[in-house]
Amino acid sequence: MTTPVNIVLILADNLGWGELGCYGGGPLRGAPTPRIDALAGEGLRFLNFNVESDCVPTRSALMTGRHPIRTGALQSVPAGLPQGIHPSERTLPELLSAQGYATAIFGKWHLGDRPGRFPHDRGFDTWYGISRTTNESMFTEAVGFDPAVVDIPFVEAGERGQPARRVAPYDIEMRRRIDGDLTGMACDFVGAEAAAKRPFFVYLPLTQLHFPTLPHRDFAGRTGAGDFADAMVEMDHRVGQVIDAVAAAGVAQDTLFIFASDNGPEFRRPWRGTAGPWTGTYHTAMEGALRVPLIIRWTGRVAPGATNEMAHVTDLYTTLLSAAGAAIPADRPVDGLDLKPFLLGEAPKSPREGFVYYIKDQLRALKWRNWKLHLLWEVEPNTGVVHLEVPYLFNVMQDPKEETDVNSTQGWVRGPMRRMQMAFQASLAKHPPIPPGAPDDWGPRGR
Repeated sequence: MTTPVNIVLILADNLGWGELGCYGGGPLRGAPTPRIDALAGEGLRFLNFNVESDCVPTRSALMTGRHPIRTGALQSVPAGLPQGIHPSERTLPELLSAQGYATAIFGKWHLGDRPGRFPHDRGFDTWYGISRTTNESMFTEAVGFDPAVVDIPFVEAGERGQPARRVAPYDIEMRRRIDGDLTGMACDFVGAEAAAKRPFFVYLPLTQLHFPTLPHRDFAGRTGAGDFADAMVEMDHRVGQVIDAVAAAGVAQDTLFIFASDNGPEFRRPWRGTAGPWTGTYHTAMEGALRVPLIIRWTGRVAPGATNEMAHVTDLYTTLLSAAGAAIPADRPVDGLDLKPFLLGEAPKSPREGFVYYIKDQLRALKWRNWKLHLLWEVEPNTGVVHLEVPYLFNVMQDPKEETDVNSTQGWVRGPMRRMQMAFQASLAKHPPIPPGAPDDWGPRGR
């Protein structure tokens, strides 16, 4: 009988393509990342892994395998307003739990902050972290903050079948501490489940490098290059702690270990990051928003190296279910493709050739093979969206900065790209999307 694979999924927050040493950053950014670089050396490093525009849509795509235009989880929503993925969605932890997996999340959820939509209501056995996002840690110190009209943000926790509970206010000091707490809990979970010989899925969505980018007190001043670099060094250390916990538990050979980011780098100063050779930040359709790090280590199964084959965040959903022997939901469109044959060397190429790219409800761009077609144009967030009479077409292999329109010389690719667009939009018409903010009893539940 085949031993079920354990799954460790670490998701960094607002980590750009160009930050880590293994992606051309590291010491160049004043922050060596030796543990993540070593992980990349032992695993497969993706150069063309693509995500959604920001935190909520990417996390929705990860948990459901569906583009957020389908799920209605289009953007971050202020505290106190309806948000998150609809209860009709079939989440990754729900399906893994049905396969006998112990499931846990330690970190940032951002997909629901009320009963029925908390992580322990959506397939996780246990959770600890924040239900929304990190910039809320600045609320209580903000000028004029009024707790009578906006809830104080809290770190929360819950177990399956039990109400969520508030643990401590999520303030600036807790913002510094939290990744250390989350990582310690994840390591304890790995050790306990390995000892019990239960297959496990641990999801560790860290809060670094989201603004305010402040390191743990133990790492403050570590690099001499400022808070941002100190926070990167802390993040590298946290990843190393989990790597060590998996090894100490004796399950490294049986564990699929994934490290990725949820979106491109922050655009706000002084916390702005870098996407390396790509132009742009998150909240845009530039390549710097789409491409982020992805490292997959599956010792003895996935050959180490680097690949420019395309992958999308929805593919992680489908691939992890496939690795665990779980069925992909057949009652709704699932956009994720199974990368497992490619990862295991059974197929020479990734099945992913392209995808549509929405920001909120706007179709901004299409990506297909080496080309990007911009239907709307905005290089920097909040600078004004330009509706293009003739879409811009870039060959991002030849032109990573997206500076030279190739409509006149490579315009043939617009045919297959538009067919991909039409097929996706026909799917949306056949399977109506869930409206943003839909109540739990909304129907027809996106199908």
